[in-house]
Amino acid sequence: MNITDTFVNYLYEVANKALPNHVIDQARLCAIDYVGCAAAGARLMQENVRQFIAAVTRQCGTSTIIGTDQVTTLHNAALINAMNAHATELDDGHRMGMIHLGASIFSALLPLAELEDISQEDVLKGAVLGYEAAVRTAMSMQPSHKIRGYHTSGTCGTIGTAIAVATAFHFTRNEMKSALSAATGGAAGLLELQENDSELKPYNLAHASVAGITAAYVARAGYAGPEDPIGGRRGLLSVLSKDACTDPLTCFEDGHFEIEQIYRKPYAACRHCHPAIEAALAIKHEYSLKVLEIDKIEVETYKLAVEGHDHIIIPGTASAKLSLPFSVALALVKDHVGLEDYSDEVINDPSILDLCQRVSVKISDMLTSWSPQKRAAIIHITTIDGRQFSSEVDYPKGEPENPMTRSDILEKYHELTSGCLINKFYKQYEL
Repeated sequence: MNITDTFVNYLYEVANKALPNHVIDQARLCAIDYVGCAAAGARLMQENVRQFIAAVTRQCGTSTIIGTDQVTTLHNAALINAMNAHATELDDGHRMGMIHLGASIFSALLPLAELEDISQEDVLKGAVLGYEAAVRTAMSMQPSHKIRGYHTSGTCGTIGTAIAVATAFHFTRNEMKSALSAATGGAAGLLELQENDSELKPYNLAHASVAGITAAYVARAGYAGPEDPIGGRRGLLSVLSKDACTDPLTCFEDGHFEIEQIYRKPYAACRHCHPAIEAALAIKHEYSLKVLEIDKIEVETYKLAVEGHDHIIIPGTASAKLSLPFSVALALVKDHVGLEDYSDEVINDPSILDLCQRVSVKISDMLTSWSPQKRAAIIHITTIDGRQFSSEVDYPKGEPENPMTRSDILEKYHELTSGCLINKFYKQYEL
């Protein structure tokens, strides 16, 4: 049996049995976390996004743009909701797969449920299977997939979305394989889209959501795929990775679902910045350190957290959220790293920009060797009078080893949706 058939058989078997209550509850928490991110993204969207929404809502449709009273077509709703959800940099992810999940998967499932009257039970089961497929595919290709420049949230997110929709639609085993096959052909996403002052990083997840829906509909129409689109000579693993490990796609004895291993984000910054943010805040609070006392800051972290995240020139909000030096400086100055803290006014604050210039980032061989099992950072702060303070964070808040509580998740949701319109359909997912 080839790799694709082994993987599809596993997914199909799981999709057709009752899931444990705690796994469904985890999916419900993911749904509410996602809705909060999407609503907040709609509230803070840029003028160019407003113009785009104004154009697409002239098309007939029944799918809601979360956080607004506007509806559009299924595909446009998936596109916009995914972009809004990921633009907040508060959406969930999985450190072993190095992938964001909810923004692409729920952006497909929830508008589909509006359109096709899919039950909440099927939406949540679809999410569990979508996360499973996306994470396992990502783990099979990492870290070489990212090193080669692919954005896993776009590539493997397409596969996860297609499987999520296939599950919610109760596809047959062959239809599920066809959906996965089409999704491998549509898998795309480049990390270059996050460079400089680009605002297009969320587009990778939006494309994954739309392409995953399309792949499922193609399968529903009866199109057959190749024998082994994942493991074939010109298949996913050969083309998009190097030295791929097939164990995540063929071995299923680990006793958990990948949705149980995700992280959630308390800070509105790239996840690679979170260990350093927490370490900086720990020093500030423990020693009552004043910003004016700080001379320099050194951050040691793992290799993949440095490239693309060590910049100190901040041309816009998207760049600020990806910058480790800026996020550390922001945490120390504002004592808070929320969505509102990355406004245009804040990212031009002279006190934050000055401190940002005094933050250096270097690769630690030790911390790199721990990654991705631990994605850690060590902060060293030297004061003007020569005092030195250090702090290490191995598992920042939100990791499965240090989870956000149900109360934390609800507080985040209510903060993000404050002032947003959440319609009756989406309110049913509230806890």
